[in-house]
Amino acid sequence: MERIWLKHYPAGVPHDIDPTQYASLVDLLEESFAKFRDRKAFICMDKAITYGELDEMSVALGAWLQSKGLKKGARVAIMMPNVLQYPIASAAVLRAGYTVVNVNPLYTPRELEHQLTDSGAEAIIILENFAATLQKVIARTSVKHVVLGTMGDLLGFKGLIVNFVVRRVKKLVPAFSLPGAVAFNDAIAAGRRMTLAKPTLGPDDVAFLQYTGGTTGVSKGATLIHRNIVANMLQNDAWLQPALKKPPTVDQLMIVCALPLYHIFALTACFLLGVRTGGVNLLIPNPRDIPGFIKELQKYQVNSFPAVNTLYNALVHHPDFGKIDFSKLKVSFGGGMAVQKPVADAWLKATGTALSEGYGLSETSPVLTCNPADTDRYTGSIGLPVPSTWISIRDDDNNELPLGQPGEICAKGPQVMAGYWNRPDETAKVMTPDGYFRTGDIGIMDENGYIKIVDRKKDMILVSGFNVYPNEVEEVIASHPGVLECAVIGIPDEKSTEAVKAFVVKKDPNVTAQDIIAFAATELTNYKVPKHIEFRSDLPKSNVGKILRRELRDETPQQRVA
Repeated sequence: MERIWLKHYPAGVPHDIDPTQYASLVDLLEESFAKFRDRKAFICMDKAITYGELDEMSVALGAWLQSKGLKKGARVAIMMPNVLQYPIASAAVLRAGYTVVNVNPLYTPRELEHQLTDSGAEAIIILENFAATLQKVIARTSVKHVVLGTMGDLLGFKGLIVNFVVRRVKKLVPAFSLPGAVAFNDAIAAGRRMTLAKPTLGPDDVAFLQYTGGTTGVSKGATLIHRNIVANMLQNDAWLQPALKKPPTVDQLMIVCALPLYHIFALTACFLLGVRTGGVNLLIPNPRDIPGFIKELQKYQVNSFPAVNTLYNALVHHPDFGKIDFSKLKVSFGGGMAVQKPVADAWLKATGTALSEGYGLSETSPVLTCNPADTDRYTGSIGLPVPSTWISIRDDDNNELPLGQPGEICAKGPQVMAGYWNRPDETAKVMTPDGYFRTGDIGIMDENGYIKIVDRKKDMILVSGFNVYPNEVEEVIASHPGVLECAVIGIPDEKSTEAVKAFVVKKDPNVTAQDIIAFAATELTNYKVPKHIEFRSDLPKSNVGKILRRELRDETPQQRVA
């Protein structure tokens, strides 16, 4: 397919990137460690570490891991929130020649056991807050080495106070027993007396196993090789340049890292993009604490703000949001879920920066498409394919569809995974004969190459033979002034196969179900209007704040009664 979108690229953005300029992600990291040695790299709870310190500590931890006899390519799990230990651990694992298995710290024992056994992880670097979960499953996994961090590890004297508060006051560390576990600081201290044997790494070595959320069944590990991550890093960097070149001039890019680093969006848009550009990441360990998050943002002038729609929404509705200085904000990226127009409009009004919505998946490292980084408006689309990326809209028989017709978004490019870890059958299901990855999302491409997501295939609601896409209905309901957030699913209906049901969190306590149905009827054709409204105090969300329609669908009929 001709890349019709290239003629609409912002000035200065290349049509293609060269992922071969780095043999591995480690080469890219080490280049930045040397170039930006004295700069701050990460800030967390007012404590900063420099690129030089990140370099030294990751070498030491990597040497310690090698001393345990792990062979090249061994999988090492990291189970941490956004704390300073995460970038050190991640760089250490990669530099030692191993594969990072990113683990959500909020996993249940069942979820953790699945990921550790599926990946074959032999070591884990974990914060003590989550050690009790590991204790319950470690005997049934291949994990032989445990490095145990604490919230205060790298905070100096303040760390003693932080650990006391976390353990004794807030009681955030359940009792656990992990005999043989080594303290994070002890592993680094021991590693400083060792030498890292620098492995030979190539573009086809596995860098990350990034587990999908399991929305389509059992959670699978997307095998992301060094080439995939390097490519997406360079694609993101190239795409960002027009926004970075806008005035005012910034000496060092400051990125808000509220998205969890174990998630693919933060991994590339925050951690690796920051390191690539010599920027500094402001780590937010608990973005759900909106008042605390806002206090943190008041201390700095941030330049790049990647987040999900629900987080932007929560921020703009907080009374203290106006106290933040956004005069140096250059770019705001929305991803992970659809950005809704009311949220985008409120963000633009409050910060002066438009939300640039992008799109990607764990399987694509993640970014496939994005609106121009220097955009001045909400487009309602997921933008254009990024450099070196081909997007094709196809039907179920793999035929490319004409512009303007909805079909499955299929993608090809150097950022597309090598496959699902140890699951060739599952890999075969998502790859086309000509090498495109089937995303499972339904989209439309216009004559300029801009793509609009219609919905996920499986989320589509069938009402009397008509397709209803939840995103469309959610956007309409979310624009009601009395609604804070909402989610839409289909429920069984004798007359029409399925009926549209909306779960709504109120902004205005006086709003009624009838108000919302009447409002939706002014914006939507009859079969799309919700027949059922259920008010909730909150909605189930994933680790990045994405609303989980799946959980709402899976509830029993008794629980669904309003």
